[in-house]
Amino acid sequence: MSFLLLETEDVAWLRDDLAGARRVASRLAEQVGLDEHRRGEVALAVTEVASNLAKHAVAGAILLRIVRTSQCAGIEVLAVDDGPGMPDVADSMRDGHSTAGTLGIGLGMIARLADTFDLHSLPGHGTVLLARFWPRRARLLPPDAGDARVTSLVEGVTRTISGGQQCGDGWAARWDSSGTSVQAALVMLSDGLGHGPLAQRASLAAIRAFRASTSGSPEEIMTDIHQALAATRGAAVAVARIEPDLNQVSLCGIGNISAAVLTAASKSSLPSRPGTAGHQIRTLRTVTHPLPQGSALIMHSDGLTERWHPETLPELLDHSPAVIAARLLHTAGKHHDDASVIAAKGLW
Repeated sequence: MSFLLLETEDVAWLRDDLAGARRVASRLAEQVGLDEHRRGEVALAVTEVASNLAKHAVAGAILLRIVRTSQCAGIEVLAVDDGPGMPDVADSMRDGHSTAGTLGIGLGMIARLADTFDLHSLPGHGTVLLARFWPRRARLLPPDAGDARVTSLVEGVTRTISGGQQCGDGWAARWDSSGTSVQAALVMLSDGLGHGPLAQRASLAAIRAFRASTSGSPEEIMTDIHQALAATRGAAVAVARIEPDLNQVSLCGIGNISAAVLTAASKSSLPSRPGTAGHQIRTLRTVTHPLPQGSALIMHSDGLTERWHPETLPELLDHSPAVIAARLLHTAGKHHDDASVIAAKGLW
């Protein structure tokens, strides 16, 4: 199995205009250069997703966005709802299964068209669906990788405050290129103070500083971000260094960014220190925690409550980081604040 770190852009949440999802998806697909046939497949899948939400779901929403690797760009679709959920996901995926008098080929068709498909559904908790579409014959791996299955190591989801246009939360991930002998992924989450364009400006500055930093140390990267945010209103920021070969994660955080190592039955928090990156920080401190096999690292802004636990979301860790992040955002997200979640799993 081979792992990618994806970048995302042009995030569009659709709640009250599900019928417009096809139009937005078609525009994004054309923007990234998908050919006409692939654009048609994206439009067909998104139309089916929107139709399923309208027919079966409560409070359904669709997230559409561009995803990029260093080699190509594609389209990602995330759909979430409040229920009723599927009692038997495998049966719902079977062609011919229908609860609305239709042909019943919707979910199976979406899965066949998508390069990546994942679905987590719980009766009473609703459904999260992920479908990702790359150009046909896209080369996502180095030439010597053979037919290895491709998956993403880190995924994040952001959502603006209800009625907002610019999101003050942002995230980024990259491989450590500082020259150390240990393979490591670096992850950053930023929550710009307040809301709107000035909060977004702070988080974008944090992302640029994170990507530009030549260090592999969370504390040194945080110092770079702190300096870069001096001309902004500041932000709560956390930087994590994931070292799969050592089965550990190290985190340096300032402000109200929550981080935890998640297993199927436990949630172990990694604390941040008080302060505001860009304005006032105390002595930086890095905390290190083991990564048990099959666990996930979760980071989220204070746009989510802390009142969630893995035991109430069975089998969640069996799914992709994108589905985990979307499930937690939908379960614990506040609509009166910008919100963001990162999930990382798979290399340990």
